[in-house]
Parts: sequence; C-alpha cells; structure tokens
Amino acid sequence: MEIALQIDGNEVRAKEGMTLLDAARDAGITIPTLCHHEKLIPFGGCRLCIVEVESGGWKKLVVSCVYPVEQDLAVRTRTEQIERIRKTLLELLLAHAPNSLPLKELAAEYGADKDRFDKEASFCIHCGLCVRYCAEVKQLNAVGFIDRGIDKEICFIPEIAARECKSCMECFPLCPTSYLQAAFVLTEGLAFPAIPSEE
Repeated sequence: MEIALQIDGNEVRAKEGMTLLDAARDAGITIPTLCHHEKLIPFGGCRLCIVEVESGGWKKLVVSCVYPVEQDLAVRTRTEQIERIRKTLLELLLAHAPNSLPLKELAAEYGADKDRFDKEASFCIHCGLCVRYCAEVKQLNAVGFIDRGIDKEICFIPEIAARECKSCMECFPLCPTSYLQAAFVLTEGLAFPAIPSEE
C-alpha cells in the first residue's frame, strides 16, 4: 500500500511500513543520523534524526528512524526548534568525542560549539552500531553494553572476541569515533585468553 505525505513541503509517496527517515532519504531529503544503519533494526539512540510531525492540527517531535509513515502526515526536518535541539545534541556528543570527523562535519553544519560542555573523554557516543551489528548481522555477540545511563560502556566479551574478531572486524568502520578500534586493541592486550593451537 502506498502512503502519501509531505516532507518539507514536498509531496512524498512511501510504502507502508517505511519510517520517516527512509521516506525522506528516498525523496532525496537529508536527515542527519549517527546510529542508523540499513542492515540494523532502527535504534533511535543518537536522536539527531528528530523531526516535527503534524497531523489533525497536532504537532509533536519524533525520532524519524523509528517513526512509521502515515497518510497525509506533514513532516518538517529543519525548523528552528529542531536545529536548536540538534546543535545541543552535537555539543553533548562532542564533549565525549571531540575529534570525531562525522561529529565535526555535523557541528560545522549546525554551528555547534565543541567547547560548550566540559570534556568527558570516553570517546564513545553510545550509538550502538558495533553492538547491534555484531548481534543482528554477524550473530556473534562479541561486543556489548555494560552498565546503564552515564556509566554505560562498550565492552568486548573476551571469550568470544578472542576467537571471532580478528577474522571479522566488520563493525570497526561503522564506529563514528574510532573508539572501537582502540578498545579492541586494549582488550586484546589485557584480557584475551591465549587460544590453544589445534594439533
């Protein structure tokens, strides 16, 4: 079933079950995101793809990578409020990963100040791409989250990672901050058990 909606004043047609992000991209409309990957279940972690939707006179902000298309929905991707939210989100992320090239590029676009917030040198922005790719695509679960909230971290599972990661590393290029590669090298040096050679 085809669904008709408006995105930034443009008439867009999308298939039922598509997300707003997919519909916008198919129409050539750019919405920024750091945690989205076409092979993965939408996550909505970075919140950069936030948009305003209007239906029946009601307006609300939604995360476009998880919000499904709706008939006659009006979507705005670059309102003043959205620009302000994205700028603040980028400034918070830059406090964790000030040298990330994708973050720097988005910061330049949205006028984000990399020094607005005190630096929290974790270098990981918790986009979850590595964890989700390893679980959903590779089905290996060699990397995962530990703790919650501000204490959440990415962690390699030594028993699995020592056996699987050297020959895979498909998740490494997905990392927008290069934190994953550094974490792997550190884990490899400190925690990987020696794998006995096969006789």
